[in-house]
Amino acid sequence: MRSQSPKFPGPLTARGAVLAVLLSDQDQTGAPPLQGRTSLAAIIKTLKRKYHWPVETDSFPSNSADGRATWATVYSLPPAVIAKAMGNGGVEWMERRSVARSAP
Repeated sequence: MRSQSPKFPGPLTARGAVLAVLLSDQDQTGAPPLQGRTSLAAIIKTLKRKYHWPVETDSFPSNSADGRATWATVYSLPPAVIAKAMGNGGVEWMERRSVARSAP
């Protein structure tokens, strides 16, 4: 079965905000676009299944602020995927996102 090419979500959606972070290699922790909307895990799942992005997941044990044991998860895209995406419309998508976000 042939894998489908990744698609870009709407630039002003929560999915778009998360994908922009993944493509730019920025940290996502506690970003305002996600507060009160949906979980980051749900957005990642949608980016993988609906938009065909090969998001990698790395979970590891951590401690919460109150000392309880918990798990932390880091999401990323492989560098080759980022390079290919930026060459296949990603730069333009990021520019449209930037313009849309700055519009009144």
